[in-house]
Parts: sequence; C-alpha cells; structure tokens
Amino acid sequence: VQLVESGGGSVQAGGSLRLSCAASKYTYNSNFMGWFRQAPGKEREGVASITSGGVGTYYADSVKGRFTISRDNAQNTVYLQMNSLKPEDTAMYYCAARGYGGNWYGPLEKASFGYWGQGTQVTVS
Repeated sequence: VQLVESGGGSVQAGGSLRLSCAASKYTYNSNFMGWFRQAPGKEREGVASITSGGVGTYYADSVKGRFTISRDNAQNTVYLQMNSLKPEDTAMYYCAARGYGGNWYGPLEKASFGYWGQGTQVTVS
C-alpha cells in the first residue's frame, strides 16, 4: 500500500499548481480517492474526492470553481489542479484512498479513507 504525492511548492496568490498522487496498483484499483489538507493548528479537511471510474467528483465549498480533481487509471495516478490559489490554501496536502471495507462517513470525511500518503506542502503568499 503506497501513495506518493508530488507537485507542491511555493506560489504567489492567483497562481496555479498541479498535485499528483501515484498509487500502488493494489491501492488504486477500484478505489475512491481523495485529497485532504491540513494547515498548522487546524484539523485535516477534505478538499476533493473522486469515484473509482472518475465520473463522480466532490469538492469542499472553499475550493469549488478553483480546484479540479481527476484520475488516470492507466497510470494509477490522481491529480489535483489548483487554480486561483489564495493564501488560505496554504497547507500540507495529502492523498488518500478509501481502501476496502470500513464505515462510510461521506466523500470528504477523513474517517472514510483508510490509506494516506506522506503529504506535499503548498505555500501561497
């Protein structure tokens, strides 16, 4: 089970970044995937998630219209395109996979996800 995020960095307000999450085939197959973020002193919050086929997507209100989640099933990779970035988007961003089994609390609830990456830092100034 492995999730590896990349693509974070520092950007000025209004800029864009694209995060990538490369998953092991076991973790990726038929899995509901998501992106979460955690700012210092705050709880980890759901940003976006996507169904296994890529048809269904879910977004936090704070990022709707600015962020886009997508997946490439041939590459076992999930992406988060972030546009019009704001300083309040500054956080560590984590990729997550639902896994198999476990209770369902909603598409943007961290308790719904069983596997996590190590995170990639996004800083917007």
